[in-house]
Amino acid sequence: MNLSRLRLITFDVTNTLLKFRSAPGQQYGEIGAMYGILCDNDSLSANFKAHWRKMNQEHPNFGLNSGLGWEKWWKMIVKGTFKDSRFNVEDKKLDAIASHLIDVYKTSACWQPCYGTQALLSYLRNRQVTLGIISNFDPRLSTTLTNTKLRHFFHFVLTSYEVGIEKPDTKIFDKALQMSEINNIKPDECLHVGDTTALDYYGARNSGWNAVLIDDRSAENLKKKYPDIDIKCVFPSLYDLHKYLVKTDNCKLSAQSL
Repeated sequence: MNLSRLRLITFDVTNTLLKFRSAPGQQYGEIGAMYGILCDNDSLSANFKAHWRKMNQEHPNFGLNSGLGWEKWWKMIVKGTFKDSRFNVEDKKLDAIASHLIDVYKTSACWQPCYGTQALLSYLRNRQVTLGIISNFDPRLSTTLTNTKLRHFFHFVLTSYEVGIEKPDTKIFDKALQMSEINNIKPDECLHVGDTTALDYYGARNSGWNAVLIDDRSAENLKKKYPDIDIKCVFPSLYDLHKYLVKTDNCKLSAQSL
């Protein structure tokens, strides 16, 4: 992976650039309590995961293709999560809680940068590499990145909902080439960084791109599950990727990344 050959680097967001400040069950519990709805956080967590899986199966890409729409999609998850955790919850209160959660998940109250995010992005921007986002996300993403002080690093933000294509479909990576506005750019001049093997690593590789996987599992465990993965392209964190890029670029670590 030669940085000098790369003209475009894109990133996934959730658990790559940003992570939750607290688990959704805890966040839902805190907002619910503001409206007088008290639920066990463990129950909320379990129910949230169940409804997330159900909605992704029945209404993929945040309900875009089924006509549900992303806001109603999220409201159905919130309402189902609370209704399965407590009986006799008023619909009016659930609507208010759902709207509150949709708004708060745009902000730094719910999100924080992953370890090494700002330092790596600053380093790549100083190297004048074009940066972008490719994420299976709803239209709130650009606002979320602004509120977490990351948006200015990126030439474009490409979400699955807004373009109607989800990773690992190669078409979303092709769309990123167009949005980069780089003349005559080729897939092998691009790198995608993400934390999900099927969506990010294989999605990029199948599109002819270079790929980096952010995963803190041991090489042995990864190889057992994914025998063809290139361990040299797996890093525990963005900080470790930053160190590798600096080392291979014959530079010293900046004070910002220490």
